[in-house]
Amino acid sequence: MTKADNMLSILWMLRSGKRMTAQQLAEKLEIHVRTVYRCIDSLCASGVPIIADSGPNGGYRILDGFSESPLLFDSDERKGLIHAAVFAREAGYPHSEAVDRAVDKLKRYTNEKQLDRLERHSGGLSVIYPPLTGKYRTFLQVLEEAAGQWRTLEMEYDRGKGDSPSTRSFDPYGIVYWKGSWYAVGHCGYRGEPRSFRVDRIIALRETEGRFERPASFSAKDFLLGSLLPDSGSQELETVRIKAQEQALNELCQHWLFGHALAERSPEEAVFRLERSTFDSYVPYFLMPYGTALKIESEPLVRRMAEVASRMAAYYESTLSQLTVERKLLDE
Repeated sequence: MTKADNMLSILWMLRSGKRMTAQQLAEKLEIHVRTVYRCIDSLCASGVPIIADSGPNGGYRILDGFSESPLLFDSDERKGLIHAAVFAREAGYPHSEAVDRAVDKLKRYTNEKQLDRLERHSGGLSVIYPPLTGKYRTFLQVLEEAAGQWRTLEMEYDRGKGDSPSTRSFDPYGIVYWKGSWYAVGHCGYRGEPRSFRVDRIIALRETEGRFERPASFSAKDFLLGSLLPDSGSQELETVRIKAQEQALNELCQHWLFGHALAERSPEEAVFRLERSTFDSYVPYFLMPYGTALKIESEPLVRRMAEVASRMAAYYESTLSQLTVERKLLDE
C-alpha cells in the first residue's frame, strides 16, 4: 500500500477509540513499525490530534471528540475564512502564503456551486494597506517564530532620529499590527525593560542561542497602546472644544489620540481633554489638513497652530523664491 493508504488505515483504526501500539498497527497492516511511526508523524503534522499514552496499557489514540467533530464549514464560515485571508495578505501577515494554501485546500474540497460562491465573495472585498517589502516580511516571520519559541534575537535598530543604528538583544513577546504598521513588543536588553519597536525601522535581525520566558500576564497589544496613549494622571491636561460638521468630527474622533481623550460629544461639537505637551508635537500637524473646517476653542492650541502654520508658510515661501531664481537662471 502507498503511504497515503497506510495513513488512512491507521486513522480509521484509531477512530474506533481503542488504544493501539505501533507494533499492533504494524502487524494489522503488515508493514514495518518504522513506517507506522512515519505515518503517525505525518498525520499529526496534518492536524490529526493523536496522543501517545505510555505505560502497560498505553498506545496511540485520537483525542476524544475528534471523530464526532469533523472539520466542516458552512457557507458563512467559508466566506469568513476567505475574507480573513484577504485581510491577512494585504496587511503583510508574515505567513500569508500558509493562509493562501489553506484557502486552496478549502476550495479544493467544495463542489462547483460552492466554489463559484467563494470566488465571487473573494473578489468582492478589497483592502488597501501600505505595501510591505520582502525584507520586512522576513523580519516579521523571524520575530513571530522567535516569540513562539521564546528565543532571544539580536536586533539592529534605527530610531529614526538621525543617529547611527544601535544593536541590542531583544526578547520578542509578540508582534502587533496597528494603524497600518507592524510593531514588535518585548524586552529590550539595551534599556532593560519592555519596549516596542517599529518593524520598518529594523535594520537587521539575527538569531541567538539565548532563551527567555515570557511573563504570563503580559499583553503585547495592551503594552503598545499604553505606551502610545497619554497618562492623564501625570500630565497637564487642556480642555479643547472643537466645532465642525458632523462628518469631520466623526473622522477626528476615530483617531487614536482624540478618541481616547473625548470627554463630550454632540453632532457638531466635541470636547477633548488633551495633554498640553502634545501641542508641541503631532496634534497641530494632524489638525492642519482640516484647514478652516474646524473651529478650535483653546488659546494654547490655536497659538501653537498659528506658529506651525507661519513656519510652514515661511518655508514654502522660501522654497518658492528659490525655485523662481533657479528657473530664471535656466531661462537665461
